[in-house]
Amino acid sequence: MTKQVLDFDFRQFFELSADLCFIAGFDGYFRKVNRAVCETLGYTEEELYSRPIDSFVLESDQSATARYRQRVRSAQALYHFENRYVTKQGEIVWLSWTAKAVDSDELVLAIAKNVTNQKQLEFERTALLADLQNANRDLKQLGLVASHDLRSPVSSLMLAFDLIDVDALPDGEAKELIGMLKESGHNIHMSLSRYLDMLSDVSPSSPTMEEVELDVCLGLVRKGIANLLDRSGATLTADFSEAETVYFHKSSMESIFLNLITNAVKYARPGVPPVVTIRSSPGQLVFSDNGQGMDMDSIGDRLFKLNETFHDHPDAKGVGLYLVKRHVEQMGGAISVESRVGQGTSFTLRFPE
Repeated sequence: MTKQVLDFDFRQFFELSADLCFIAGFDGYFRKVNRAVCETLGYTEEELYSRPIDSFVLESDQSATARYRQRVRSAQALYHFENRYVTKQGEIVWLSWTAKAVDSDELVLAIAKNVTNQKQLEFERTALLADLQNANRDLKQLGLVASHDLRSPVSSLMLAFDLIDVDALPDGEAKELIGMLKESGHNIHMSLSRYLDMLSDVSPSSPTMEEVELDVCLGLVRKGIANLLDRSGATLTADFSEAETVYFHKSSMESIFLNLITNAVKYARPGVPPVVTIRSSPGQLVFSDNGQGMDMDSIGDRLFKLNETFHDHPDAKGVGLYLVKRHVEQMGGAISVESRVGQGTSFTLRFPE
């Protein structure tokens, strides 16, 4: 077996390699190249041998190439050095080099891979990320402006409602309608304020964290949806005795309370008043309801995806649970759900200790 290997003509291996194989002299000229070099660069062997190697290298890469070539001559093996060559047709190709010197013969043995396609993909990916970052910044600015501009007229609307003495009105549709409008206005105002706070955060990937008092957070949300809870006959109970606070982003926590509570009311079983229970424990919050429930086997991982809806409710948009999951995971937490059709749903939110 050993003799068969020794008798093998290694010139065939050199010529048939798909990689670019070079033998170069310390004088800076090619001594031997394989067929892949000629095919990649578009030059004949004679043309490649007749000119200094640097003349084929892109001018802006020649200085770095010379430094690394000197390292190889100083007996330092070269791995994964990348530079650009110019083909005979004027195109640019990226080559990734592995090289080692043979001092006794003043030669450098080198193999290069053509990584032009990979480089192009990297450039396109970088450009795409830059475009996405710009688009995200523009969208954030648009949301900031919209939230800011809308908050002022909504505040004026709320002030007008506050001036109306609802108790002095006779019972009837008008009184109920004004109450509904006032509740809706308050919800819009609270949402706009929350969105403005979130959009104003200097670093959206790292929102401001603080100790959030769960009872205070629930009180703010309960006030905003008081009429909704009254009309639905909902019962809302909370037990925060085991953990009164959680280290979180305040506006995000309010959004979580708002979405999970309103969902529980929205998807109550027909003819059954909704019952919502919230309880805390260290590093955990559990929201439970007695609503319609869901078939989790058929829903699977679609539950928290954007624009996915699972009930025929006119207000179902598939946004609320998406936001809840995003808020929780953005703070390093996790959310899980247990639900059965006709038996209600329970969401468990876990936060990092």
